[in-house]
Amino acid sequence: MFSSIKIAIVLTLIATGGLGYFYIQKLQSDLETARENVAKMEVVVATAEASIKTMEEQNAKMQELNLALSADLQKAEAYGDDLRGKLQRHNLTAMALKEAGRLEGKMNGATAKLWRELEQDTGGSGDAPLPSWLQSPESRTEDSDGDGSTEDNSSDSTTPKIDKSN
Repeated sequence: MFSSIKIAIVLTLIATGGLGYFYIQKLQSDLETARENVAKMEVVVATAEASIKTMEEQNAKMQELNLALSADLQKAEAYGDDLRGKLQRHNLTAMALKEAGRLEGKMNGATAKLWRELEQDTGGSGDAPLPSWLQSPESRTEDSDGDGSTEDNSSDSTTPKIDKSN
């Protein structure tokens, strides 16, 4: 009987040792998996931190651009207010009836200037000369086409010809 107790104890110790060995092997395997996961997470965290830094830099740039756009908008609104004030001071209908040639020249000159500025803004040279028939906005002549003559050189067939020789 004593020997069967010894055998049971020895078998129990061997079984416990075997179970302990397998348990330790599993713990080591779990620990290795955890180390690999930690390494992957460190890469993910570094990537996330780099992304956050990039986003913060972009946000700062966007704020600067927004401030610049706001300043440009205020200038444009002030310019628009100035133009509205000028238009309110001038009676364009009366001026068109009274001084049609002068108004046409001013409008044509301003339009040509605007087109040149638009050409410059879009990468062109913007130095295209004014057509010879165009009256510059600063000119104050009374003829409608700006060339100093009294004949009608316009391509608009609806415009009545006015004889200024009388």
